[in-house]
Amino acid sequence: MATTSDTTPDDREFEPTTSVCPFCGVGCTLTYEPKTGKSTGEAGPVNTKGEICPKGAAAFEMVDNDDRLTSPLVREDGDLVPASWDEAFDRIEAEFGTVLDEHGPEALGFFSSSSCTNEENYLLQKIARVLGTNSVDNCARLCHSSTVAALSDRFGAGAMTNTLDDLTEADVFLATGANPAEQHPVIFRSYLLPAIRDGTTFIHIDPRENATTDAADIHLPVKPGHDIPLLNALAKVVIDEGLVDEEFVEERVDNFEVFEEFLADVDVAENAELAGVDPDDLREAAMAFGEADRAAAFSGMGMSQHQSGTDNVHALINLVVLTGNVGKRGTGVNPLRGQNNVQGAGDVGALPDILPGYQSVTDPEARERVADVWGVEPPVDPGLTEVEVTHGMGEDIHAAYVFAENPAVSEPNLSKVRERLDAIDFLVVQDIFLSETAEHADVVLPGSAWAEKAGTFTNTDRQVQRVRPMTDELPGEARNDLDILAEFGSRVADYEFDDDPETVFDEMTEVNPLYAGMNYADTDEGSVRWPYPEGADSGQEVLHAETFANGERTTDLHLVDHVAPADEVGEDQLVLTTGRVLQHFNSGAVTRQSGTLMKLRNENALQMHPQNAEERGIEDGDTVVVENDRGRTQVKVEVTPAIRPDTVFMTFHCADPLVNDLTGDHLDPVAGIPEYKHTSVHVSVVSNEKDV
Repeated sequence: MATTSDTTPDDREFEPTTSVCPFCGVGCTLTYEPKTGKSTGEAGPVNTKGEICPKGAAAFEMVDNDDRLTSPLVREDGDLVPASWDEAFDRIEAEFGTVLDEHGPEALGFFSSSSCTNEENYLLQKIARVLGTNSVDNCARLCHSSTVAALSDRFGAGAMTNTLDDLTEADVFLATGANPAEQHPVIFRSYLLPAIRDGTTFIHIDPRENATTDAADIHLPVKPGHDIPLLNALAKVVIDEGLVDEEFVEERVDNFEVFEEFLADVDVAENAELAGVDPDDLREAAMAFGEADRAAAFSGMGMSQHQSGTDNVHALINLVVLTGNVGKRGTGVNPLRGQNNVQGAGDVGALPDILPGYQSVTDPEARERVADVWGVEPPVDPGLTEVEVTHGMGEDIHAAYVFAENPAVSEPNLSKVRERLDAIDFLVVQDIFLSETAEHADVVLPGSAWAEKAGTFTNTDRQVQRVRPMTDELPGEARNDLDILAEFGSRVADYEFDDDPETVFDEMTEVNPLYAGMNYADTDEGSVRWPYPEGADSGQEVLHAETFANGERTTDLHLVDHVAPADEVGEDQLVLTTGRVLQHFNSGAVTRQSGTLMKLRNENALQMHPQNAEERGIEDGDTVVVENDRGRTQVKVEVTPAIRPDTVFMTFHCADPLVNDLTGDHLDPVAGIPEYKHTSVHVSVVSNEKDV
């Protein structure tokens, strides 16, 4: 296990051990290159040729950065000052004890981490539940919780139905709300693009043209917030043209006639107009998808981050089910996960309504199975989501533990978030940098970076892979994350928590049916994939072949109507939608704190269509104000026909203030995900100088 030392972050020696990239959910294998002091690709389960993207190449910039936290901090007279570990933990123990005594466990909130190991996430959700609350969540809530909700409801498993390998056999790819060329470049260049070049038809649904669109045969520039009219129209064309897979529907679908009647009044041309796409292009896409022997759908945050996100995914599932593209190679519904372990954090139970293995907290048999291992039964009532915990700070939530997450940057309507962070009685942040959230904390605990820890990550196509430390020293007084969590739990819960990754993994397989057949040694070379039931020889690759993961032979087709976005578009307003670029990672919090990748490309620009620019007297390169009732920011404009008229696009990495000062906190009623992808804004020019 890594130990504390007097070393600074950048004077340590690293070993060229293989580990897993800490950025997106692809799960590329990395190692350390002593000659350059940087990470380099190593052939692995996903990047079979050793490919990595610019993010992976810069992964060590966060590890040996001089801005790393190197000692605990406690707040004294309004300022954060260095403290000993005993002083920090004594204060945590006392304050959490006071909140428990005065308000009970439901006054606690826990933020787990999509960027940390399965073992760390498992341990934190266990601590929360041993203390008596299910209010533990991770940032999957902010990116793919609606996808998980819809897939779990329909199929019983909230994950990719297929594998990256078998998807290359598809005749048609349909990617909606995703830009894998920039967000998952190894998946795109090593799996999707070769298939496209070999003849696979590619349909891209996105409000703007981007690097992914360059490879598309058909582009449908959907108006943000109008995915359901588009997807319902695609399904209507499939039915009208006799492209329904009648055998699959007969054997695996319960309510086709009801769904057919539901779509009877859908006018394809009217829906296309509502969605902002050409009706002929829509029909061409529907015909291609319906006529394919094997068609695979991919979804991203452009689908999920809406108040109708769960219904959006249901509408996509309808199209896949109608055409019989479930349960065989080269098909399915395949969400491309954002962070490196967003899949694993959900798998191991770091969500407020599920236990490890996606077992409902309300299921008495599931709680009993967990209690047999823990000796403590988890609470029965679902907890609060991440956003609900933040909104409740200072009112119903009196103490919170934030582990390697940064809600002061990643959540919507940030002025409100900052107010709540200041209102809470007691806030603990465990991180490797003094993040924007840590600036509000009462105690800050310095943890470990990806190359300093052991354990496992689970990637976007359900592969569990080993994470290995490349050094036995941490900078200054920093400690291993798992060790910190174990001491925190032992102190506040009067319960001994193990801090050995292999021991935690073994316990995790006892309570997680999806991982039940695994052991830690299985991940020593290569990867293992869930579901891996107890007694099986290996994990299952393609899901839902004979029955769905919930044990049912059939599913139904959901009747989903268009729901108007929460933000009404007023006079002279445009719709702001957001995303990220190749060289940056999700909210950009780590890259801003460490300087990682910023020198490669500063993509602080607002994309605007020439028509909208001309109407406002804006020229390419101008600096503009983007604002609404929630906030305002200034940004340079890129005038381009790549973005549809009526919509502007901006990354959520670079602006100051950040774009999430403007986004609304309207939530999907099922998944609780915020509506990031449709924000009404005014845009006006403030300067004609070109290089402000």
